[in-house]
Amino acid sequence: MFSVFKNSILRVKKETILSMLFILCETAFEIVVPFMMAKLIDLGIESSNMGNVYKFGLIIIALVIGQGLSGVFCAVFAVKAGTGFAFDLRERLFRKLQTFAFANIDKFSTGSLVTRSTTDISNVQRAFQMVIRGAIRSLSMCIFSLYFAFNINAEIAKYFTFMIPTLLISFIILSKLAMPIFEKMFTAFDSLNNIMSENIHGIRVVKTFNREDYEYAKMKKSADDIYNYSVKAETYVALWDPFMNISIYVILIIISWIGAKAIIASGNNPELGLTTGKLMSLITYGLQMLMSLMFMSMIYVMLVISSASIKRVEEVLVEDTKIKNPENPIYNVDNAEIEFKNVNFKYKEDAKSRVLKDISIKINSGDMIGIIGGTGAGKSSFVNLIPRLYDVSTGEVYVGGHNVKEYDLNTLRKSVGIVLQKNILFSGTIESNLRFGNENATLDEMKEACDIACALEFINEKPEGFATKVEQSGNNFSGGQKQRLSIARTILKKPRIIIFDDSTSAVDTKTDAKIRNAIKNKLPNTTKIIISQRIISLKECDKIIVMDNGRIIAYDSHEKLLETCNLYKEIYDVQNS
Repeated sequence: MFSVFKNSILRVKKETILSMLFILCETAFEIVVPFMMAKLIDLGIESSNMGNVYKFGLIIIALVIGQGLSGVFCAVFAVKAGTGFAFDLRERLFRKLQTFAFANIDKFSTGSLVTRSTTDISNVQRAFQMVIRGAIRSLSMCIFSLYFAFNINAEIAKYFTFMIPTLLISFIILSKLAMPIFEKMFTAFDSLNNIMSENIHGIRVVKTFNREDYEYAKMKKSADDIYNYSVKAETYVALWDPFMNISIYVILIIISWIGAKAIIASGNNPELGLTTGKLMSLITYGLQMLMSLMFMSMIYVMLVISSASIKRVEEVLVEDTKIKNPENPIYNVDNAEIEFKNVNFKYKEDAKSRVLKDISIKINSGDMIGIIGGTGAGKSSFVNLIPRLYDVSTGEVYVGGHNVKEYDLNTLRKSVGIVLQKNILFSGTIESNLRFGNENATLDEMKEACDIACALEFINEKPEGFATKVEQSGNNFSGGQKQRLSIARTILKKPRIIIFDDSTSAVDTKTDAKIRNAIKNKLPNTTKIIISQRIISLKECDKIIVMDNGRIIAYDSHEKLLETCNLYKEIYDVQNS
């Protein structure tokens, strides 16, 4: 586990070490104070020696000032170390997510990844700060206090050690009881985040179908689960404090009783036995040690809570990215020819059925290819294999004469543009969204891309033009406008292959025809693949792929498919009737 967080810890190595050094200094100052206090009482107050009173009094004041300054510096560096550690973890987690293939993303829910990036990392940060500050202080304080207590009176100090086995046993019991509950609680947080995310994104659907009460009931169930798990877990933790307090006061009462008897027996003579000053120091050291043990128990509780978060963050960081660059990748795509050879595909290795079955097909560079088929026929799965969003289960996919697995991932994906049916626009402006496809695009290039996508007409109607604000998810644009902006964004990327995955479904047929004609005439050297449910959108393609149940059942021109493919003819007749 340490190896996973090693880099994040090393990033704040300086702050961590300084924090630990200052906490040791603070502890050392605090430990010496009771020793000096005993001197003040025995050699100053009891002996009526004002010189010693001033002497040891000034020493105690200096120690307290040193302790305070050390504590301040320790707090500053501990905060820097903790926040820097959390920052590095979040950055690493986000970067890791960017490397994930779709197969990796499918493994974790959106809500779970949000929880791991926020709540879980905050818990890990608190645990880290507690360890570098609280744990070091408590452990050093406990050791030094026990050492000084035994030097003063070993017979009485041995009673302090009775607390150690009691703590260890209670630690184990607490861990066994609380840990499984905290794990269930974080799983409940995942569920709640999923519900909240879905509800916020789908609020229009919820209101349209008047399902607010239903969604509220779902949310309340998850919130109730979190409440119940939290109460149960925190109950175990809450029982810890009174148990520890009772144990500490019992030990202190025993020590006070035995110490008082020893002082009376020796007549408060330092040469004969225990003195008032030494008993005061002994009680102080005992209290410091026992409080340190209590604080260590609190740290342990925090670590028990955080261990679930640590495990969840670790799961993402150690997740093996399914799709990686080859050792000696190809950095140039020579042409836009596409070929599938005996391709089979399923989303999970242990899945019983294949999504794509025995696919073998060749698409010439610069062709305009249509794909049609029923829901679940495998159309999107087919095109997702071209830019390696998924890898084939068996078989091979070639682009430009090379297996896609031989290309550098960035090179391949820059050469392949995909326009999805559900288009996402980001908060900002129209210009910033277009530059997502090409950050160095000129205004003329943006206008040309928007003209091809038939987006220029509605952009020019807006007073601010390309500077028009885009709200979250592009909610201030219609579905058709978002699709046209997404098409323009992909064209700006200047890929060798463009895939339109039912990306004009929200556009009227007249605009759809204009976009297809512009794409065909103005991007002659680009291979164009159009997925659509409307034959009218595909009839002018060079060839059309007909898919059914994960197989290609026909591949030909519109006219020939009407003669040779019954499924295609049925779809055509239904749509025309």
